[in-house]
Amino acid sequence: MKKLKKYVLYPLLGLALLIGVLVLLFRYLVMFDPPKVENKQKYLSLKRTEVGENKYLLGNNWLKKDSASGIWMVYIEGEPFERGVVYGKLCKELMYQQEVYFVNEIKRQVPSESYLKFLKYMIAWFNRDMHEYVPIEYQQEIYGESFVTSDEFEFIGPGYHRMLNYHAAHDIGHALQNMNLVGCTAYAVWGEKTNGKLLVGRNFDFYAGEDFAKEKLISIVKPDKGYKYLSISWAGLIGVVSGMNEKGLSVTLNAAKSGVPTSAATPVSIIAREVVQYAQTIGEAYAIINKRKSFVSESFLVSSAIDSNVVVIEKTPDTTTIYQVNKKEQRLILTNHFQCSALYNNELNQEYIAQGTSTYRYKRVAELIDSIPYIGVNQMAEIARDKRGVKGQNIGLGNEKAVNQLLAHHSILFAPYEHKTWISAPPYQLGKYLCFQLDTLFVHAPGLNGLKAPLSLTTEDVAADEFGSSEAFQFFVKHKKLGLRMDAILRGKSDERLTATELNFYLKSNPDYFYTYKLLGDYYDRILTDKAAAKSYYTLALTKEISSEPERLSIEKRLKELYDKK
Repeated sequence: MKKLKKYVLYPLLGLALLIGVLVLLFRYLVMFDPPKVENKQKYLSLKRTEVGENKYLLGNNWLKKDSASGIWMVYIEGEPFERGVVYGKLCKELMYQQEVYFVNEIKRQVPSESYLKFLKYMIAWFNRDMHEYVPIEYQQEIYGESFVTSDEFEFIGPGYHRMLNYHAAHDIGHALQNMNLVGCTAYAVWGEKTNGKLLVGRNFDFYAGEDFAKEKLISIVKPDKGYKYLSISWAGLIGVVSGMNEKGLSVTLNAAKSGVPTSAATPVSIIAREVVQYAQTIGEAYAIINKRKSFVSESFLVSSAIDSNVVVIEKTPDTTTIYQVNKKEQRLILTNHFQCSALYNNELNQEYIAQGTSTYRYKRVAELIDSIPYIGVNQMAEIARDKRGVKGQNIGLGNEKAVNQLLAHHSILFAPYEHKTWISAPPYQLGKYLCFQLDTLFVHAPGLNGLKAPLSLTTEDVAADEFGSSEAFQFFVKHKKLGLRMDAILRGKSDERLTATELNFYLKSNPDYFYTYKLLGDYYDRILTDKAAAKSYYTLALTKEISSEPERLSIEKRLKELYDKK
């Protein structure tokens, strides 16, 4: 027994003690204190009032759901911590639902529970200093909204730490999944084609699952400092991905090819928020973007009514530059590759250009702009809704090479001179584009009047796309759901099997899309073990317009493996 204690029990106890100390040390190093705030209890004691179906009021602040479009709208004013608390109290249920959807999508993407735990600790360690890079104003705002977070997700971390980290989800996500980067498309037109107006459009193709995109939220914000602004995103995000302020300055985010981040920095949505809150000119926007260190590479499309101009501010963790075209060109197009001379030859940028998705969409937007004699808001929406490939080729619904990939969280149009914006209603960018005139909006938004009054200019809305109510769209929706079911089976997340009828419907409902055949090839190969059918589907996939070079190479590799096993 003495030897057993000496050589086995005591070392095990020592190891357990060491692990315990390391866990405590880890938690000490990754946890940081929330920001200090004044009048904490005063704001936490505030209560919202339900004044109707899907309508809530809290002082001058409110939340309501537009019954026609299904989009939520929230109005927030005050100092930072107050804004956060009020936002959280008004949007509590929406924030909870978004967190459920977000966590479920992560679990779908990451098949292993042990790997999920590893990622949790890796991200916690990686982001241990992130609070040092987020302005104190936004820390206080995030802290305020964190008081309504659910204990259900404490396994990820405390509420404030989770909410702060979620603001970097876009950055980490697009850095870790570069090989499958789904890119946004943005464009601006001015001059003769627009009768002198400056018009800007963009599709925000950030995808965190179908459920995550269900409840969109338009935020109308009157901060105690800076400019009033409008943005569109989801509940819980105080950052900005698409927005415009009262001075007619707009900003949108477009991901660029990035290396895996090596240290914490400012999330790009927080940088864009600072721009829309504090900048009225392109020079001021550049100064803000330049002074902040970012996690990842990003392109900020910035338009300014005061400057009568639109530019792309291209940023890497080390460099910030401006790309602009000669005004005589009367158009600017932005997909997901850098265009300025300082960053164009960047190794990662050239790698992404070689994949083809970004440059393909760029060519298609250029074609569309050149083919339209006059471009107004309706034509800007037509471009955003375009589902075809270069030269009008049918490349299948949902192809990443299309401007409209039928997965956009939202699409938005800006008319900076008029201080107007149009925001797409679901599904994707197929519903109406709701028109808002910011000067009028900010006057009528505060209080009960804003809660009751229709704030959009319905006479200037862009009509819904007929495709959204067509049988073809319903077929596509079913096609997408069947694809997700097959994906779950292939990932080992489901034991069900698709029927022959379902497989046949999946094939016939989107026959021009390469991924239809790629997924069927995977399913017949790995699930049905029908190698001959798998070969046939992989071969057919290679005859279609494939979204990227890595996708093409993966299909060719799998086909070769099947033939080598003959």
